[in-house]
Amino acid sequence: MKLFYSNASPFARMVLVAAHELGLADRIELVTAAVSPTAANADVAAANPLSKVPTLVTDDGAAIYDSRVIVDYLDSLTPRALAPRAGPERFAVLTDLAAAIGLLDAALSARYERAFRPEPLRWEDWAQGQVDKIRRTLDLFETRSLKGAGEIGIVDIAVGCCLGYLDFRFPEEDWRATRPKLAAFYADLAKRPAWPLTDPAR
Repeated sequence: MKLFYSNASPFARMVLVAAHELGLADRIELVTAAVSPTAANADVAAANPLSKVPTLVTDDGAAIYDSRVIVDYLDSLTPRALAPRAGPERFAVLTDLAAAIGLLDAALSARYERAFRPEPLRWEDWAQGQVDKIRRTLDLFETRSLKGAGEIGIVDIAVGCCLGYLDFRFPEEDWRATRPKLAAFYADLAKRPAWPLTDPAR
């Protein structure tokens, strides 16, 4: 398998951590791909018309994207499941996963607005609205029973990638100060072997 990825992408990190947790990391060839909202990467676009990372190309040449679908595919390759495969529990997990993905979408939107849009065109109220989504979603996950040790699941991985991305791109957002459960969860998660290997700051 071949994974087009960017080390700075929290979505790619989610896939990489999942691959490590499932024991599949050594079966995946990593291909660093520079992508931009304004210009397609030809290699990535050949597999994924959205020209976004992560994009996985399977051993039989099929392209799979986005991160949620890739993780679900990797989950299907092993007996160990990162998410329940059926029943009400599956949909509860997928809903929390959607909240984590939405948090990352909001964080990326706020970053693009503040870091890449020409300053005269920036819409600060819109960017602040994205930050408000981040804070509300962090408050939601503060109420959840997340696991950083033992056998973790896809929501644990996704929330961890959210928190890591906030540390990486939004250091001013002191999420630990008012969310002690998330802080303890992240401290445990950061001890796992995959975490330093996928750190975007390395």
